[in-house]
Amino acid sequence: MKAYLGSDIRNVAVVGHAHGGKTTLIAALLHAAKMTATLGRVEDGSAVTAYDEEDIARRTTMSNAVAFAEWEGVKINLLDTPGFHMFVHEAHGAMLPVETAVVVVNARMGAETVTDRVWKYAAEVNLPRVVVINQLDHPKADSRIGRHQMIETLQERWGRQVVPVQLPIVDQHGFHGVVDLVTMKAFFYKPDGDGRGEVGKIPEQVAADAKAAHEALVELVAEGKDELMEEFFSVGTIPEPHLIAALHEAIREDRIFPVLYVSGLRNVGTDHLLDFLKVYAPAPVEREPVAVRAFQRTAPAHSNGEAQISDLLSQEEMVMRRIEDKEPLALYVYKTMTDPFAGKISFFKVVSGVAKNDMTVQNFTRQEAERLAHLSIMQGRKPVEVQELHAGDLGAVAKLRTTLTGDTLGDKAHEIFLEPVPMPEPAMMYAIEPKSRADEDKLAPALHKLMEEDQMVRFFRDPQTNEFLVAGAGQPHIEAIVSKLKRRYHTEVTLKAPKVPYRETIRGMAEAQGRHKKQTGGHGQFGDCKIRIEPLPRGSGVVFENDIFGGAIPRQFVPAVEKGIHESAARGYLAGYPVVDIKVTVFDGSYHDVDSSEMSFKMAAHVAFRKCMEQAKPALLEPVMRVEIDSPDEFAGALMADLNGRRGRVQGMESAGAGTIVRAEVPMAEMLSYGTTLTSITQGRGSFRMEMDHYDVVPQLLSEKILATAKRPLHEDAAE
Repeated sequence: MKAYLGSDIRNVAVVGHAHGGKTTLIAALLHAAKMTATLGRVEDGSAVTAYDEEDIARRTTMSNAVAFAEWEGVKINLLDTPGFHMFVHEAHGAMLPVETAVVVVNARMGAETVTDRVWKYAAEVNLPRVVVINQLDHPKADSRIGRHQMIETLQERWGRQVVPVQLPIVDQHGFHGVVDLVTMKAFFYKPDGDGRGEVGKIPEQVAADAKAAHEALVELVAEGKDELMEEFFSVGTIPEPHLIAALHEAIREDRIFPVLYVSGLRNVGTDHLLDFLKVYAPAPVEREPVAVRAFQRTAPAHSNGEAQISDLLSQEEMVMRRIEDKEPLALYVYKTMTDPFAGKISFFKVVSGVAKNDMTVQNFTRQEAERLAHLSIMQGRKPVEVQELHAGDLGAVAKLRTTLTGDTLGDKAHEIFLEPVPMPEPAMMYAIEPKSRADEDKLAPALHKLMEEDQMVRFFRDPQTNEFLVAGAGQPHIEAIVSKLKRRYHTEVTLKAPKVPYRETIRGMAEAQGRHKKQTGGHGQFGDCKIRIEPLPRGSGVVFENDIFGGAIPRQFVPAVEKGIHESAARGYLAGYPVVDIKVTVFDGSYHDVDSSEMSFKMAAHVAFRKCMEQAKPALLEPVMRVEIDSPDEFAGALMADLNGRRGRVQGMESAGAGTIVRAEVPMAEMLSYGTTLTSITQGRGSFRMEMDHYDVVPQLLSEKILATAKRPLHEDAAE
C-alpha cells in the first residue's frame, strides 16, 4: 500500500440523520473508485462500513467505521458515523480526526434533528461542511427539488452560505445526472452502474436555472474578496481556474457550504462527489495548527547527582502543533474496537511527524511505552498493512497494552496532549443480572471491553441498592450492549429497571434522650445522650456537632455517639433509605464510671436518633433529573403534555432550526421508561439527555405507596 503525503489526503466524516443513506453512499463511493468489485448493500451486510453484527441486525450504524478510497492520486479517508440519536456521540467524536464533514440530507425528509445536531458539532470546531442531498432516486424527492424548497429550507436553518455547486437532472427517467455549476458541464449516469458519468450538453429544461445558479455561486464566492470582486465587475464573471481556487479557499474558511446531489443506492453522481472532495476539500496540511498542551519535564539534581522519578517537575503550556512530517511524532487515538481475532484495535490520526511500523512510542496519557506493530489502515473491518503513515493520515494498530480512546502518543522527548472530545453523561441505566454463575464470572471483563469501545457505556455497583448497573444513551443502546454480550462474549444477562435511590429527611426540629442500660452480671452497659436534630438545605448530607459542656459525656465517648448517629442515618427510618440533609447536635448526657463504654454510647445514639425521627416530621425524598429533549416542532405540544403527566416542571423552550429543545425537571421514577415513550411520540425523531439535578420531597399520596411496598428497617431493641 502506497504511503500518501498529507497534501494528498482528504479526511472526511460522513454525518447526518439516521436512514439518510450514509453507509450506502460510502459503499457507492468505494465502488466508483474501484475499491470494491460490487456495490455493497446495508440490507445484505455487504457494505464495507456495516460489518458489526449489531449494525447488520438492526440495519443502522451504531459506531464509527473507517474506509478509504484511492482516487486520481489522492487518498480519501471516509468515517461512517451513526445518525440515530442514541449513538450521535460517536459522530461528535469523529469531528476531531477529520478536516471536512459531509452532511448527508435525505431528499425526502430534509434536514432532521440529528442533522442539525451534527451541523452544530462541526460549527463548534470550525469544520468545513459539504452538504450532500441523497436519495434523489426516490419518487417523492424530485417535486421538492424542482421547487427549490430544499435549498431554501437549508438556508433558513444554516445561513445563505449554503449554496448549490450542482443542479440535479431529474426528468421522466428519474434522477440520472448533475450539472456542475463551476465548469458548467453536465454529467449523465446509468443507474445501478459503476458510478462513472459521461459528459454531455446541459438539458434545456435546466439550462436557465443552471445559468442563474452559476451567477449566484460566483457572486457569493467573490463576496468579501476585493481582487475577485474587481474581476467579477470588470468581466462579469470569474474565470474557471480562479473560481476553482477561490471556491476551495471559501470552503476551507467556512465562508461557503456547497450543496451536491447524489443517489448512493443507484450510484449516481458519486464519481463527481469524489472529484469534488479531491479538488475542494482541505487537505490536513491546509488546516490551522492544532492547539495542544505541551509539557516540559525536568528532574532537579540531588546532592548525590541523581534524580528521583517523584521529583520530576512539569511545566505546562499551550502550543500550536502544525500538521507536518517535520514536526515531532504525535498520534491521537479517536476510536477503539475489539476484534475477536485481532484483539483490541486502536484507530488513530497522525497529528504530526511520521509513524513507522515497529517503532516504539510513548503513551503520554498513561505514561507507558507502546510498540506500533503491524501498522495498517482499515477498509471496514479489513486491515491493510503499511510501512509508514505521514502527518494527517488515519491509521490503526492492534494489541496496544494500555492505550484507550482519547489518548495521545508520540515522541517521548516532546510530550503533548490533545484534548479529547467531551462525552455526554449516560441518559439511562438498568440493573443487570447474570443468568448463571458462569455468566457472572464473564460479565465484568466483557463489559470492560465494551467500555473501551464505547465511552458512553458505564458499569458500576450502586452502593445503596447493591445492584450492578449498566448505563448508556438510552434503551436501544443498552439493549445493543446486552446483545453484544451474548453474541461476542457468550454472556447472558437479564435487564431490570433500577431501583430508585430514594432518601429520607426531616421537615422539623426535635430533641430526644437515648439511654442504653443492661446489667448481665459483672460489668454492665450504660450510655446516655441527649441530641437535637434539625433540617439542613438540600445536599448538606449529615452534619454532627458536639455541644457537650462540663464533661456530661467524657470526650473519649463522643466519637462513639457520632458513629451511632451516622450508622442510624445510613439505615434510615421510614423505609431503610439513608437519611440526609440533617444536623445532629449532642448537647447533654450522663455516664457510669465502670459500665460506660463506646458500644454503650453508640447504642444510646441509635435510640435517641429513632426518637428524634419520630417527632421531626420525617419525609421521603426522590431524585429529580434535569432533562433536555430535542424534537421536531410538531411534537412539542405532545411532549409538554407527557411531561406534565410525569410530574415534570418545564423550565423553558428554545427553537433550534426546525426543532424545539424542551428543558424540564422530572422525577427519576417517572423517567425510567421515557426512551420508549419519546420514540413513540416523535416517530423516532426525538432525543433526550438527562442528569441528576437535586432531591425533592415526594408527594404524600405517592410517598405512602412507596413506603407500603418498601421493606422497613429492623430497629435494634434497646433498653432505656
